[in-house]
Amino acid sequence: MRTHTDIVATGWVARLPRPWLPYLLLARIDRPIGIWLLFLPGLWGILLARPTQAEALRLILLFACGAIVMRAAGCVVNDLWDRDIDRMVARTASRPLASGMLRPRQALVFLAILLLIGLAILLQLNPLAQLLGAGSLLLVGLYPLAKRVTWWPQLVMGFTFGFGAPLGYAAGAGRLDAAGLVLYGAAILWDLGFDTIYAHQDREDDALVGVKSTARLFGERTAPFLAACYGGTVLLLGFAGWLAGLSVWFYPTLALPAALLARQAAILDIHDAELCLGLFRANREAGLAIGVAMLVGWACAY
Repeated sequence: MRTHTDIVATGWVARLPRPWLPYLLLARIDRPIGIWLLFLPGLWGILLARPTQAEALRLILLFACGAIVMRAAGCVVNDLWDRDIDRMVARTASRPLASGMLRPRQALVFLAILLLIGLAILLQLNPLAQLLGAGSLLLVGLYPLAKRVTWWPQLVMGFTFGFGAPLGYAAGAGRLDAAGLVLYGAAILWDLGFDTIYAHQDREDDALVGVKSTARLFGERTAPFLAACYGGTVLLLGFAGWLAGLSVWFYPTLALPAALLARQAAILDIHDAELCLGLFRANREAGLAIGVAMLVGWACAY
């Protein structure tokens, strides 16, 4: 498998003031796909809750800003825990903390600023959503440790990144019921699938340094595992839509994201790192298609 780096220090990022660059790279601003993947379950939750249109727009804007900030905070926490491991993995060796571009103390100050901004956003939500959002910080802090103790760190990642689903639902509905919890299950399985694809980029290096992952656990059996994850995602999405009272038009519209997810399982080649990265990124379009299906189900329910 060809080695490569996940740093993208060119384009618009390179035109910003030079002292900003290490912090932008630490926050993965050069690669916004992580922001999308954190934001999309929250978008699903808001749409499934069906608040007023004005409130939905307000919440979507808040969740978009929150995704930018909290994805950056999560990356800082992850890189603080993993800086020694990152130095031994080709794709991550150039990250700011692993390479020495930033010191841990600088990263901690940056993290504190991000968390304060996140708190300001969280306080704009209702009390239940505030409580859930505060609780999610435990997942953010523990996720980087998972790869050291379990073969299922991608599942822990699913609980972490997918938490936007119940949070968005609670923010939009003012409660958390079966529909929001089933949606959370769908988000967890979706995250488990695409993060397993992502982990195949590091499978060989992870084996050398002793890092565990579902990519290493399933290996050549990843395609059927991925199909099971994505199949479960679609089934739970359909169930959540039924529980929330979405229109019947939600179900045929859900066929598009189902097809996009099925394509990933069909063409996956775990030995092609660039293809794995491309399939991982394709989940932005799949996640947006799920959001469109929910929007159709909402609009046609009246």
